[in-house]
Amino acid sequence: MNKSAYKNLKLYSGMLTLLIFISSCGETNSEKKTPAAKAPEIKTLVLESQRLASELKMPGELIANQQVDLYAKVSSFVKSLKADVGTQVTAGQLLVTLEAPEMSSQLAAAESRLKAQEAVYTASNANYNRLLATSQTPGTISTNDLEQALAKKNADLAQLHAAKASFKEIGTIQNYLEIRAPFAGIISSRNVNAGAYVGPSGKGSEFPLFTVQEQKHLRLVVSIPEQYTGYLKTGDTVTFKVKSQPAALFTATVKRMSGALDQRLRSERVEMDVANLDKKLLPGMVADVSIPLPANASTFVVPKSAIVDGSEGIYVIRSKNNRAEKVNIKKGRETDDKTEIFGDLTAGDKLVAVAGEEIHDGDPIKP
Repeated sequence: MNKSAYKNLKLYSGMLTLLIFISSCGETNSEKKTPAAKAPEIKTLVLESQRLASELKMPGELIANQQVDLYAKVSSFVKSLKADVGTQVTAGQLLVTLEAPEMSSQLAAAESRLKAQEAVYTASNANYNRLLATSQTPGTISTNDLEQALAKKNADLAQLHAAKASFKEIGTIQNYLEIRAPFAGIISSRNVNAGAYVGPSGKGSEFPLFTVQEQKHLRLVVSIPEQYTGYLKTGDTVTFKVKSQPAALFTATVKRMSGALDQRLRSERVEMDVANLDKKLLPGMVADVSIPLPANASTFVVPKSAIVDGSEGIYVIRSKNNRAEKVNIKKGRETDDKTEIFGDLTAGDKLVAVAGEEIHDGDPIKP
């Protein structure tokens, strides 16, 4: 090999070495610039017992403290009306007078039968008394005649009692021709006019003559769901609003609780008394009721984001040995951002703060 060829080979080898060095340096820098993939971190929280006080908002209905529909007991005609819709009435006040001409005839006939029977009984009683006095002389009156006279007296007395009862019955029925208010209240409806036929049967009995309501005191009726029945007791105070006065806040006191669940709604009927002396509230109004749910005991409370309500049920995800574990729960009371939970949990458990169905049992959890 001549000197020129040797020099070219040496130059070529040096350039090749330089290229290999530059290439290796580039790969090293590239490796340094690409960071290693990190395991995802999941936010967790420590389960603690808390006292959760909240409110249950439910619809309720206002009804009259007392309400009655008044009907005619006997077939008759309306003679005169003494009240109208909106009339404030007192207990015993005359509302309507009815007339039934045949009732007067029946009463007169019953009175005649009564007087006739009184005369018959007077005669039989006097006859018995005379025979009894005469029988004191031995041999004058036979025992059979005396017993017959006593039997006639007793029979006439029984007929007299029957005549009195018949007369009283017709008199009582005649009293039904005057219909009076059973309690103090207001006439909320009237369905008849003077001269209308009314009675226990026929066209006049399709609707009540009057409807009377006591409106100075109302009842607020609410159906409490089963899971909240343990938080209310007699004497508790609740607040409510009505649509006609959205700015006003009214109060009611729990007075009556049914003590049983409705089989269809699975709820308990609760009645509350409402004072309505100014008559701002009306029976039939729908109220927006706020029922306080006090914190009676310490329970587990978590953010709503920690609860999963999915196809596998309602559960939270617990971190056990840095692995995901689903724990089925039941929800209790709720506030805007927190929920009371019940399940196989222990204070100090670590739960996933923002849980979802994409996290499965056994998935690694890096707090």
